[in-house]
Amino acid sequence: MLLGSAHLLFSNQSQTVVWAPFFSRSNDCGTMLIKTRLGDAQKFVRLIEPNLKEFLIAAFAKFGVPAVTEGVKVVDSSGTELDEDVFEDVVKDPSAGVLTIKYETEFVSMVGSPEPSEPPSRGSSDSQDTLILSESPPAKQQRLDTEAKHLVETILNNKPGGERIMKEYNRSKCLTDETRRKMVNILAAHITEKNGTSPPREVKEMYARGIVSLFPYLRDPFSRTGYEHYYDGASGTGYLAWRIKTIQRSTARDRRSSYGASPEETSGERGLGGPAARRESQFVPETVLSEDECKEAIALMKHLADEDIIKKKMKLTFDFRRNMILDPEQSSDVLSVFPRFKDIKGFVEQDFVLMFGEDVSGKFLEKWTTTFKRKIIQQCRKLPSTSELEDLLQAADTPEDVTEVDDDIGWDSDLSSILLLLHLIPPSALGRKRPGKVSASQAEKHLVVFKKTGTNIEEHLDAITTSTQPYLLAVGRRKKVAHQFFIILDKNAIACRSTSSLGAFDELFKAHYVFATTYNPMLCNMFTFIQTTVYNIDVGTVKETPRVAEIRARLLH
Repeated sequence: MLLGSAHLLFSNQSQTVVWAPFFSRSNDCGTMLIKTRLGDAQKFVRLIEPNLKEFLIAAFAKFGVPAVTEGVKVVDSSGTELDEDVFEDVVKDPSAGVLTIKYETEFVSMVGSPEPSEPPSRGSSDSQDTLILSESPPAKQQRLDTEAKHLVETILNNKPGGERIMKEYNRSKCLTDETRRKMVNILAAHITEKNGTSPPREVKEMYARGIVSLFPYLRDPFSRTGYEHYYDGASGTGYLAWRIKTIQRSTARDRRSSYGASPEETSGERGLGGPAARRESQFVPETVLSEDECKEAIALMKHLADEDIIKKKMKLTFDFRRNMILDPEQSSDVLSVFPRFKDIKGFVEQDFVLMFGEDVSGKFLEKWTTTFKRKIIQQCRKLPSTSELEDLLQAADTPEDVTEVDDDIGWDSDLSSILLLLHLIPPSALGRKRPGKVSASQAEKHLVVFKKTGTNIEEHLDAITTSTQPYLLAVGRRKKVAHQFFIILDKNAIACRSTSSLGAFDELFKAHYVFATTYNPMLCNMFTFIQTTVYNIDVGTVKETPRVAEIRARLLH
């Protein structure tokens, strides 16, 4: 019995009579074919029981995606929604037109078309027609997380090595670098297998979301989505993006294409924020000096001996000094105009407090030994062993009351733990130009230099031939008992107020902001971690490498 009107269509394969545009009931099997639309494409879906739930299950099964019966609606050609109680009556009415499935919440399908070998589910058709699920508005956060989690979990459960990855996470609540690379390789291979070597942004975001949904301790608590270190759609960076780019280059070589893949973005590309950014300070002076008054105060400070008065004058000239520092034509003269930075200790700390306030200023000394030091040591024990790494681990993890045999060689425990962070977040490759790839041990020399007691500091400054970013000069009988520290900046030595390595490093970091000087490229990743994760400065605005976000996720969970 034919229902409906319009054109009569015949299928040679099933001998089923189809009456377009809407549906037909087959005489030989009692099934109904319903013309269904999603987005810009449509297909016939075979239905046994004419009810809404079975219709949705059949449609999704035909397309090869997980069935969803909630959060979706079905409308006729007039846009009227079909409820369960009227579905059967409406589908028998030819005037209803083509049925359209829409999502009430926002959703984008991340799953490719089903493979030919996949058997159809109950109620689905073996027709060669293809139902295309187009991009609908994005889904609710919870549903997206659930679908993404299921996607990644399914892939890992069906790929060699995937089960081992899940077992490692369940055991330790983290993944080693080697295991993380293996997971990224598996998922990137699956992405390119299903979507080609140039997958859409939404696909990569779905897989990245799935990683942190399946492994919540890998989520970065400081980023907007928590998964930018796996894929950041805004910049096209992250572990998944980089692996896919490697696959693209490999594929291009295999095909002997004359077109090369675009180089990856360098990690040195600067985002917003950081030491050289212009920002509002926390300091509101009681008295605002005119330019002439500032110049008078500056001239007076050069000759005063009373440190209390000098500190007050330095506060009053803070805004004048900031404007000078942020002016490219004047910044190099700041230590000549304000020479008391060099002979009176504490002005770096004072200016930093005026910029950010006491709470931010104290974060490093408050958090390092209580929150980060022990976890960094634990993470570094999982790194491939080198002699330099083992020496630092031994120095960092030695109880204070234990006397070491080789205490002439290494730094003290606190500074060793900071240098371990360089191994945990190593320097990024600086491109094809020299120095290129730099090891953590090489980068250490750009962070701290040791000189024995009695060294002439001026001779050390005279030996500097190129302009460098700030670094620490430690002075003492041995590295482990260095008792005097200087910040070396543009062939100037600024005496640190602190006599401990931890306090001196705190002042070194702050000097970057006080003098608006960028981080040394070899130390940029480490300093960015300190900036965002410890001091909480410019969180969400400064550009971070995926490694910085990954280590933060490990240490804060």
